[in-house]
Amino acid sequence: MQKQESTSFGLNLVTANRFYVGMESTISASFSECQGLGVKVKYETYQEGGVNDQQRIFLGQSEFSEVTLKRGLSDDLVFWQWASQVMKPDKSKAIERRNINILVFNQAGETMQCWTLIGAVPVGWKAPSLTADSSSVAIEELTLAYEGVKIAKSGTASATSLKGRQNGYFGSN
Repeated sequence: MQKQESTSFGLNLVTANRFYVGMESTISASFSECQGLGVKVKYETYQEGGVNDQQRIFLGQSEFSEVTLKRGLSDDLVFWQWASQVMKPDKSKAIERRNINILVFNQAGETMQCWTLIGAVPVGWKAPSLTADSSSVAIEELTLAYEGVKIAKSGTASATSLKGRQNGYFGSN
């Protein structure tokens, strides 16, 4: 077995095309794209009287960007059912928030990082464009808002492993 090459800085880098997305520690679907993951801290700047070569920065709340997941359309309606709860909420129960795990792994199938979207809720769903003369896969989109994010390196207790994944590939579980 060949060992993953690392850079001269000792970092083990990964490519952007090797990832899984799962809900509540179970792989839910294979996604072709995941975009928008990020956080920005709001801040205000103030000029202090008499200090002309600097400014003061006061930090505020963190703001998490929406994440959009794209996958090939299938007969699995798990995401549509989850999104439809938001459109037609049942007054007798709360809207179901879920932890979403995004795992990035290297060429050997080893998980390098796990990003967990905490308290995610669907805020958008988009059906694919349909064209009679097209031969491409129909892609659906699910957009999520979330309350926080947790990032864990591989090999740490907080990195979440997903059921149904064996050696970097989907198993038959």
